[in-house]
Amino acid sequence: MISDAQIIELIKKAKIATKERKFKESVELIITFKDIDVKKGFAINEVVQLPKTSSPATVCIIATGEMNQKAKAAKADSVIGSEELDKFGTNKRESRKFISKYDFFLADTKIMPAVGKTLGQLLGPRGKMPTPVPFDASIEAFLQRFRSCIKVRARASLSISAKIGDVSMDDADLAINAHTVLAAMEKKLPNGERNMKKILIKTTMGKPVKQAQEVKKKYA
Repeated sequence: MISDAQIIELIKKAKIATKERKFKESVELIITFKDIDVKKGFAINEVVQLPKTSSPATVCIIATGEMNQKAKAAKADSVIGSEELDKFGTNKRESRKFISKYDFFLADTKIMPAVGKTLGQLLGPRGKMPTPVPFDASIEAFLQRFRSCIKVRARASLSISAKIGDVSMDDADLAINAHTVLAAMEKKLPNGERNMKKILIKTTMGKPVKQAQEVKKKYA
């Protein structure tokens, strides 16, 4: 059974093991899986909202008309409309550079077909297809939610890596985020926690610090 204290201990060791850098390193949770046949199409593609955040995710909103104006008023990281989409549709290089800047994309339901046509081939493989936003929805609420979210993906792989914060955050807050990701993954695995083999913590440039034993009991 992995407790808060055990996760905090892994976080402390990971922080101590890393050298001082000129940038703020992320703290990552790694989960390795077992007893899963990846040849049968096993995949994870989840958006997980973290309770504790220090650096919000970047969000681009694709919309026209009133929603475009609302998105700008709500101070989304970027707001683009039909004209920008048309330009990206003719320049794949610029499209790739633009897509790489943002963690999440939201789009007015009315413009989703155009988004799929111009950027779908680039957004899809990166797991960044926009979340549809209804016309009468609160843009502020959507932004608040996605700015505290992370994307967790695995395809034909027996492990996932998820950013749970950075080295400036309190160890207890990082542990809360780690438990949140663990709980989300448990729900998606065929046999829940029984499919979890190891839990590791690492910083961006550091080596993974692993749990002493395999996960055998419920962690929360």
